[in-house]
Amino acid sequence: MAASARLDNQRLDLAFKSRPDIIEGIQKAADTPARIKLFNEIASYVQGQLGNAEFSEPAHKRRRVDIQPSQDGAASNTNGTTTAMSAEDVAAERTLLEIKDISVSIPQRKKFDICFTAKHLYARAPNTTSPIPGIIYAWKDIEYAFYLPVPEKSQVQHNYVLFPRNSYLPSRDNASSADPLVFTVSAGAPKPGSIGGANATAASAVSDSYTTMFHWGINKCLQAAGDVKVVAADPSRFHSVIRQAHRPKEQAVHVKAFRGSKDGYLFFLESGILWGFKKPLLFIPLDRIAAISYTSVLQRTFNMVVEVFTGNKNDGGNGDGGEDETEEIEFAMLDQEDYAGINETYVARHGLQDRSLADQRKAKRQLLENAKGGRGGGGVAGGGPDAAAAGANGNAGVEDDGLTELERAHREDEQRLQDEEDEDEEDYDPGSEDDSDGSGTSSEDDDDDDDDEEEDGDEDDEEDRK
Repeated sequence: MAASARLDNQRLDLAFKSRPDIIEGIQKAADTPARIKLFNEIASYVQGQLGNAEFSEPAHKRRRVDIQPSQDGAASNTNGTTTAMSAEDVAAERTLLEIKDISVSIPQRKKFDICFTAKHLYARAPNTTSPIPGIIYAWKDIEYAFYLPVPEKSQVQHNYVLFPRNSYLPSRDNASSADPLVFTVSAGAPKPGSIGGANATAASAVSDSYTTMFHWGINKCLQAAGDVKVVAADPSRFHSVIRQAHRPKEQAVHVKAFRGSKDGYLFFLESGILWGFKKPLLFIPLDRIAAISYTSVLQRTFNMVVEVFTGNKNDGGNGDGGEDETEEIEFAMLDQEDYAGINETYVARHGLQDRSLADQRKAKRQLLENAKGGRGGGGVAGGGPDAAAAGANGNAGVEDDGLTELERAHREDEQRLQDEEDEDEEDYDPGSEDDSDGSGTSSEDDDDDDDDEEEDGDEDDEEDRK
């Protein structure tokens, strides 16, 4: 059916939202192009009349739809906005763009219609008019927006991730902070009839794919509300060296990691580090990172600890001698093959401080080195005398040798193994019982030992005869 002969359900919902029975009757009766055109005109007229009536109301009776940030942070709803806003109020706003059947994973895992207004982004169930409570976001409250590939999918898919204000880091002070919005789009183009709203015609010009359309719509709304833009992962800035079996020709821009017992993926982005895609999602902006450390170094994996500024002052507000409080966030089981890319390509390039040899991290190091080039074995758990000496010396030599913790630990492990091999060679001497030093024995020493043994034997025989 041509677009001109399609029933404008959006306009019908706005015009007769208090009378779902009328909407249902119109939908059943709209069986010819002439009737569809008539019903659309009726809905347009009724909506116009409702709009004029609302405009004619006194200013103090008009519905407030513009959400202003609170200056004191007192009042807040579930999505970080600071003035109470009902779903009915948001539904009354003019829908600029509507995209049907989008897979949302956070805050709820379900297919919804995604709707754009001048003030809000929200989700609603198919064939309904009201936004889903908890999935309503004011554009001015969106602080970060990302476009990231979905890992380990045979078909190319991407997630859009939108963080409302104060929702990207765990906070002890704001336990009820908002959930981010995460929804998934495929690499293809939107299906015919899946795009609606006042700007549907303009959107059709950029609807070669879901990506181009959502980038266009989200960026326009975000820029109108502030200076936020969608940030995408860039393989030229960071990528994993581990090959993806399902898409071998595509460089992975993520690294597998655990946060506690939850498995997920780390994305090293130009604006910070993101961990997803399981709740609670986490984003650490670069300007919030105090330091990065590497711990629990094993044969195949290591842990990365990010020290994060919490933004709280402990100086009592007087500005004297107070420092920003920090907390540590640990990501576990990162593959050692990605260490060089993380440390050299990302940490060093962004000038992030490496505190791997800080005092609290010197004790109880364990290392099993990958067999690369030199040794063929898997190594043994280490600490060793050299590692103990390094710990005892504090930070001595850290700046002199120019090595990272992993490289220094690898070198110490190699030296320890070499010392053990030397000791084994020294001990393997069936003709010698002297283990006081590692030097070899000469043939003269062997003869002397034999003479000593014969004299001892003669003395024993003499005692037996007596």
